[in-house]
Formats: sequence, structure tokens, C-alpha cells
Amino acid sequence: MANPAPLRSRLRRYGTSYTMLLPFLGLFAAFLIWPLANSLYLSFTTFDGINPAAFTGLDNFRDLAQDARFMHVLRNTSVYVVASVLLGTLLSLGLALAFNGSGWAHRVMRTVFFLPSVTSSIALMLMWKWVLFPSDVGLANTIVSRLGGTAVAWLATPGLTIPILVLMSVWGGMGYGMVLYVAGLGSIPQEYYEAAEIDGASAWRRFRHITLPLLRPVTTYVVVTGLIGAFQVFEAVYIVFRGTNNIGGVLDSGLMIVPYLYDQGFTHFKLGYASAIAWVLFLIIFVLSLVNLRLGRAMKEL
Repeated sequence: MANPAPLRSRLRRYGTSYTMLLPFLGLFAAFLIWPLANSLYLSFTTFDGINPAAFTGLDNFRDLAQDARFMHVLRNTSVYVVASVLLGTLLSLGLALAFNGSGWAHRVMRTVFFLPSVTSSIALMLMWKWVLFPSDVGLANTIVSRLGGTAVAWLATPGLTIPILVLMSVWGGMGYGMVLYVAGLGSIPQEYYEAAEIDGASAWRRFRHITLPLLRPVTTYVVVTGLIGAFQVFEAVYIVFRGTNNIGGVLDSGLMIVPYLYDQGFTHFKLGYASAIAWVLFLIIFVLSLVNLRLGRAMKEL
């Protein structure tokens, strides 16, 4: 029989801390653990939100594998994620290098580029919808008309949908990445650059062999959070491109995973199917994040 003395000693020492944690643990279980577990269960059922859920095993996942619209959604999302994360990371680094100084002009520019990151996403999407409004009322077409061009149906041209979504994403998020890179640049000892300059290293070599390697942790963080945010894009599609009979723009040209999940769950009331989509999304993000972290560690050890 186990000796109860160590248990009593642990309770006397940590009992107050455990007791104070109980309210948080209760809220954590009620609002995170239980919904996740319930969502996982619903992904194996047919459920419309009214009638009792009927267990169907892996049918939802098999239907997803044969769903042509879901395959189209995956292609759209893949293109969007690659373009937005790649461009966003490169521009964030470029802005950080350009405005890394301590002068007032650099501080003002950092503030200007960071403002979209702390502005309400709903307000930003409404602003973009006004800018891209199809008639001459929209700012983009007003500029085009003033330059002698013909008004463009920005929101009704399938080939422009993903580029516009990428533009909105990069414009709204590169300021946040810039701030992270500025902090990373500030943590690099200047002695490294001075020693390299004495050895005759050019500016490119200093950037290639000192700045980039020492910024790998920041780059990993920016890329991983960018991947998660890009896969979860919703407001831009729902607010800017939602039409009367569709949620993803003309010919589903801008339909992404989360809007498709919303459409299946809250328009067609296929909540079991929507839960399966959510868990597929979770697995995609989990695997890509894990691969990115492993690659970051491997490159750090080189």
C-alpha cells in the first residue's frame, strides 16, 4: 500500500495553488475541452442541429475525399496560403530592414505599417469592399477612370479573387511581422557585424551569414502564425466576396476552407460534415506547423 504521507505533504504545500486553479480549469474544460471533444464526436455523425446525431463512422471523411467542391476549396486555400505567407514574410523582413533605425521618421513609419494589424478586421474588410466597389463609386475604379482606363469588375472577375485576397492579407499583416523582425534585429549583437566588416565581408554577406541565421527563430514564428492565420481566413471572403447565392465569390473563385465549413454547417445545416471539415483543417495546420518547426530546428543545427 502506498504511503499517504507524501500525498498529504504535497497537498499541504500546493493545496492552495490547486484550489485557486480550479475555476480556470473548470472554464477551460467547459469552453475548450468539451467543445473539442463534442466536435470530434460530431465529425463521425450526421447531425442537423435539431434531430439527434446519428453515428455514421468515417462516412463524412469519405464524402470529403469525393467532394469535388472541397477539392476546389483545398486548391484555392493552398494557393492563397503559399502566396500570402511567402509575400507577407518577405515584405515584413524588408520593412524591418528599411525602418530599423531609432530616428523619429523610422518610428513613424513603423507605426503607420503596424496600424492595420491592430485595426478591426471587419472595418478593414468594409474599407476594401468600398475600394473595390465595381462602379465608379469605388476608389480603385475612380483612379482607373481618372487615368483614362475602363472600370474593372474587381469582385466579379474570378481570376482576380485570390490575388485580391492575398493583397488584403499581406497589407493587413506585414506590419505585425515587421515589428517582430525589428525586435529580432535589435537582439543581434553589433560586434558580429563589426567583426565581419573588418574581415572585408560585403553587406550581402553580412546579411546572408549573420542576419538571416540569427533571425531563424523569428522567421519560424512568423511563418507558423502566418500559416495558421491564412488557413483560417474567413472575414475577407465572407464580407468582401459573398454574393446572393454563394459565399466564395464568382464560381467559388475565393472559397476557402473556413467559409466552406461555415456554408456547410450554418447554411445547409450539415453540422456533422462541417465538424469533419474542421478536423481536416486541424490536421493540415498541425502537420504543416510541425514540419516547419522541425525544419527550423534542423537549419539551426547546421
